[in-house]
Amino acid sequence: MIELLKRHSFSATFLVLFLSFVFFFGGDGEEIQQLNGFTMGTSYQVQIVDMPDAISAEDLAADISDLLGELDTGIFSTYASNSELSRFNRHGVNVPFIASSRMIEVLLLAQEVAALSGGAFDVTVGPLVNLWGFGPDLGVFETVPRQSQIDTALNRVGFQYLRISPSSQEIRKTRDIYVDLSAIAKGYAVDQLAEYLDGVGVDNYFLEIGGELKIKGSKPGADGWVPAIETPLDEGSQVYQIFYSRGDNIAVAGSGDYRNYFEEDGQRYSHEIDPRNGRPVTHRLAAAYVIDDSVARADALATTYMVLGPEAAAALAERQNQAVYFIYKSESDGFEDFISDEFEYYLGNN
Repeated sequence: MIELLKRHSFSATFLVLFLSFVFFFGGDGEEIQQLNGFTMGTSYQVQIVDMPDAISAEDLAADISDLLGELDTGIFSTYASNSELSRFNRHGVNVPFIASSRMIEVLLLAQEVAALSGGAFDVTVGPLVNLWGFGPDLGVFETVPRQSQIDTALNRVGFQYLRISPSSQEIRKTRDIYVDLSAIAKGYAVDQLAEYLDGVGVDNYFLEIGGELKIKGSKPGADGWVPAIETPLDEGSQVYQIFYSRGDNIAVAGSGDYRNYFEEDGQRYSHEIDPRNGRPVTHRLAAAYVIDDSVARADALATTYMVLGPEAAAALAERQNQAVYFIYKSESDGFEDFISDEFEYYLGNN
């Protein structure tokens, strides 16, 4: 018997619903201006303390809508048939494809994290994600795949089959692979949004797309922003831990297996697929949070750590001096934490 739990089927249409800012007040009466909408199959939120004089709120909102729309349906969507990524996935093997600079930038970072992780992070994992019923084509899911099906999908997985030539702006696949950038594209979109706001002179902001964050400066009253880590339970949103930005410019991303999974015959199958063996992860790591300079890199690393599991993830994070907060299931049916020294700094507010 199959029980579907929190299996998300994202819409193929990603429209910004709100094109104007909402004003509310910080603790000392200063205005915080907030913009909300939808992109990449999820919600986004922009909070700005210091609206620049050179641009109106309406124009800023329109620019943000245009930017996120281009990154989503224009470039990285696997649901929009005419996106750059969808066109590349249909492109022939060993036939050069002229790619945008943004696509090149994301793929190069993805290859870097793939090499760093020994293949635990792999943007060609798409055939396996689809096979297990977590991709755009939910119709392929009927039951747990047979090993022969997994082996067939694995033949189409491997970051080494993707060739990137930044000098000629070309990408090419040497095997019939399928690229899915969902584990890095949201983070990259936050980075691009932050770059835009930096360019128009915004010094204090809190940006979020689907839980991936970029934080700069302070709230009104010179207080740092206070993000929250969510309890890894499938029972609604609960705060597990808060931390403090301390006025730093930081990127934050998280990944977990507690919302997107299914059960069959009492066995739980996570959406976190290990591209090295073709199967959902089975270890005790429930959630991984990463602080970095780049949201895209934090996004990719959070997925990497979830694939690796608690011991290997902690070892990699320590080698990289990475700020990480891992929550894993204890043997007593509760949770335990691994917190790196670099992350510990953000748990205090002084």
